[in-house]
Amino acid sequence: MRTRAPVVLSLLLSLLPGCKRDRDADDLGAAPPPPAPSAKPGLCAEGGGTPGDPTSAAFFPRVVGDYCVDPHGETRAYGEGAKGTLDDVCIQQLDGECEVYKSYGLRRVVTLRYADGKGSPGAVAVTLSRFAAKEGAYGFFTKRVVADGDPADVTLKEIPGGTSAALGSGIAYVYRGEYLAELSYTNETESPDQMRASGKQILPGIAQGIGDKLPGDISLPPSVLDLPKDHRLPMGTSYLMSDVLGIASLGGAALGYYKDGDRRYRVLVLSRSDDASATDVLETLKKVDHASTLKEQPFPALAFENQHDDAAPRTEWIAGRAGKKVFLVGDDELSLTGKSRDEEKKLKLSKDDKIALVRGLVTGH
Repeated sequence: MRTRAPVVLSLLLSLLPGCKRDRDADDLGAAPPPPAPSAKPGLCAEGGGTPGDPTSAAFFPRVVGDYCVDPHGETRAYGEGAKGTLDDVCIQQLDGECEVYKSYGLRRVVTLRYADGKGSPGAVAVTLSRFAAKEGAYGFFTKRVVADGDPADVTLKEIPGGTSAALGSGIAYVYRGEYLAELSYTNETESPDQMRASGKQILPGIAQGIGDKLPGDISLPPSVLDLPKDHRLPMGTSYLMSDVLGIASLGGAALGYYKDGDRRYRVLVLSRSDDASATDVLETLKKVDHASTLKEQPFPALAFENQHDDAAPRTEWIAGRAGKKVFLVGDDELSLTGKSRDEEKKLKLSKDDKIALVRGLVTGH
C-alpha cells in the first residue's frame, strides 16, 4: 500500500547511491499508476474506455462493478507486436525488476488503468505480462506470492480468477496460461488502512474479470500437477526456472513446501523431454556432495546432500526417476536455519520416510 508521500519518498531514496528498500510479497509489483485525473461521477456511464492495444483489448472487461477502464487513461504496450520495446518497459514501468521478468521469459507487457465511476480518485493499475511459456508465467506468479520467503508466513490469500489468483494489501495477482496480471489499488484521499479495506473490496472483481478473459487453458504446468497435495502448505508451490538447489545445469522444476506435524520438507518434480534427459539429471546429482546410489530400490535412485551457500543449513535429499520425470524429497532449509542438531532432527523427515515418499511418487502409489 502506498500513498502519494511514500511514493515520492521512495523515488527520492532510489536516486541516492547505496539506498535500497526491501519489499515483501504484499508490496511487490509493477510501478503504481500516476495520479488519476480529476474523477467525476458517471465516468463509466457509457461503458468505460476501450483498451488501446488491439492485441490484448479483449482481455480486459471494460466495466467491473463501480470501476471501468479509464476513458481518459492511456494503454501502453511493449515487446512483441507493440511499438514500445522491452527495453522501454524496463525504463518506464518495471520498477527496477526488468532482469527478473526477463529471466522468466518475458515477451510482452501491457499497462492500463481502471477508474472509479462514482467519482473518487481511486484507481487500479494493471500490468499484464506475457511470457514465453506457462511455466515462466506461473513461476513469476509464485515468486510474487512467496517472494523468496517461507510459504508458512505468506499473508496473501487465494481468490477466484484465472488458473490461480492471490490478494494482498492493495495488490492482486492473476495467472493463466502464458499470462500474469498484476493489479495495484491506490487512492490519494484514503489512509493506508482505508486503502487496504478498499483494495479488498475492489481488486477481487477486477482480478476475476481479467482472469476469465485471458486466453489459454486453466491447467497448471504438468510438473506442478505432479506435486503431491497431502500436507502441502497453502500457497506452498513455486516453479523454478533453472539451477534447482543452486546446482548449475540442473534446469527447472516444480517445488512444493510441506508440513506434517512439526516436520517440514520439500518435494521437487523435474519433468524432462525424454527418459535420457531425466537420466542426465540423476547423473548430475551423482556429482554433488555425499551422493550415493540406492541400489536396493526397484527404480533408479540416489541420496545426496545440498548446501547452496555457506550461510545455508545442509539438507539431505532422496531422488528417484520414473521415465522422463525425476522426483526429489528433501529437508526444508527455511525451517532449519538457526536450529541446533537436536532441533533439526525434530523438524526433518528420516531417510526412510523420504525414500518412502519418493517411492510413492515414482510408482504412483
